[in-house]
Amino acid sequence: MKYYIIAGERSGDLHASNVMRELKKLDSNANFRFFGGDYMQAQGGHLVRHYKEMAFMGFLEVILNIDKVFSNLNLCKKDIAAYQPDAVVLVDYSGFNLRIAKLLKAKYTAVKIYYYISPKIWAWNTGRANTIKKLVDKMFCILPFEKEFYKQFDFDVDYVGNPSLDEIREFDPTHRFREHNGLTLKPIIAVLPGSRKSEIEYMLHFMVSILPAFREYQFVIAAVGNLDPAYYKNFEREGIVSVVYDQTYDLLSNADVAVVTSGTATLETALFEVPQVVCYATSLITYMIIRSLIKIKYISLVNLIAGREVVKELIQDAFSPTNLMNELLKLTQNEEVRSNMKAEYKAVKLKLGTEKASVNTARLIWQDLASN
Repeated sequence: MKYYIIAGERSGDLHASNVMRELKKLDSNANFRFFGGDYMQAQGGHLVRHYKEMAFMGFLEVILNIDKVFSNLNLCKKDIAAYQPDAVVLVDYSGFNLRIAKLLKAKYTAVKIYYYISPKIWAWNTGRANTIKKLVDKMFCILPFEKEFYKQFDFDVDYVGNPSLDEIREFDPTHRFREHNGLTLKPIIAVLPGSRKSEIEYMLHFMVSILPAFREYQFVIAAVGNLDPAYYKNFEREGIVSVVYDQTYDLLSNADVAVVTSGTATLETALFEVPQVVCYATSLITYMIIRSLIKIKYISLVNLIAGREVVKELIQDAFSPTNLMNELLKLTQNEEVRSNMKAEYKAVKLKLGTEKASVNTARLIWQDLASN
């Protein structure tokens, strides 16, 4: 079978690569062409466009790069038409992927359209569920409450499990992690500022401004290799603030507490049972637009899955050095607060179940294609 896969950011690249790996086990003739990144390229096939040229965060950034957005859309449309795949697998990245789905449904009705990792329409535009129902043949969700959400729109979707849980199960900790990265024996406050430069710029200055209150700790920043190391070096302080590259799971397995930008990392931190404070800030224009549209009480995956506040969220104006310091002091000095949070983490993990997301997604795609 010929598969065309579209992932527009680093996490989507990783999750898509795992589905590709599982599809190859089921389909010995699997042929891949894709928008994605290094993880997908390692599985074979042809990389058409790297996500580094596509990952724009926030309304303002999208507007400023609108020419690039339309250029990528046009390239993708033409490339799919030339490739004539049997299946298109859309991975997260809803603004782009739903436009592609609309084109395919109108012009290429024989192509099966699968969506892995649902757009977060439950957060602000629930009516789009009806549109997705018309455009997508099968939806594979990674959050347990999404199946019930889509039921409201008479759309039967599959909860396949959560890929973060799969990856953590397979994680093998690095021996002597501290020594390899020049870290001291001080307890670690992990700083997870995100993977896009635009969000990191909003986060790191505040995150490291509270150093004087935590001299008995070392701050370790989880950096991503696709960004220039020179940027992170601006924040390093010998023996106080260190940077490790593409070692987030090793960092979390050694951390005492964490400061985390809202996103998948909040769930990963919970699965490692590290007490955390969740932070998020963006441009004023983007935030005002989001605030006018948002329909959910929480932004972190931990709180959304739990259905209540498990971790503290410091959003926009609430994300200040003083508030961050106070919340971290609770986590470092109050054992009851730490224990309660870890107990809530265990409940979240139970809700996620034991299903293997990439295995299930590949199996369901293959079964559907074979039946047709």
